[in-house]
Amino acid sequence: MDFKILDASAFYAGVPFRSTDVCYTTPLVYEEIRHIKKNHDAIGTLLETRRLEIREPSLEYIKNAIKASKNTGDFPQLSKQDISIIALGIETNGKIISDDFAISNVAKNLGLEIIPIMTKGIKDVGKWVHYCPGCRTNHATGKECPVCGTPLKRKLLKEK
Repeated sequence: MDFKILDASAFYAGVPFRSTDVCYTTPLVYEEIRHIKKNHDAIGTLLETRRLEIREPSLEYIKNAIKASKNTGDFPQLSKQDISIIALGIETNGKIISDDFAISNVAKNLGLEIIPIMTKGIKDVGKWVHYCPGCRTNHATGKECPVCGTPLKRKLLKEK
């Protein structure tokens, strides 16, 4: 089965309203987007016609998504909704429809397909590291260098 998994940006861009495909999202994303009054009836229609299904990813896959996002360094940039989308992507091996760069980086590092909506999508995939521009040391996390006190910056180490 071909799973198309939608994050909130896909709803804001109108993706499920222009498609006849069955799409999936998580309860957390549904709670985030259901307040859209002008599209609320449209979302209800999608649910009634089964063109939108709300599916909770298993805890095992949520843990896998968290681990993968920590491994790439994207975890601090991801919301619970984002983690749930990645988890559902892992569980179903689905295509994630999103313009979110952190979601895309984690998903691509996991070998999942990302379909961008309004952007060209991410070009570079890799892992984020925190570095000190003062003493030129790398750190796993943090806001301030434990060596010299300079605010840390982030850079993407691109995969070859």
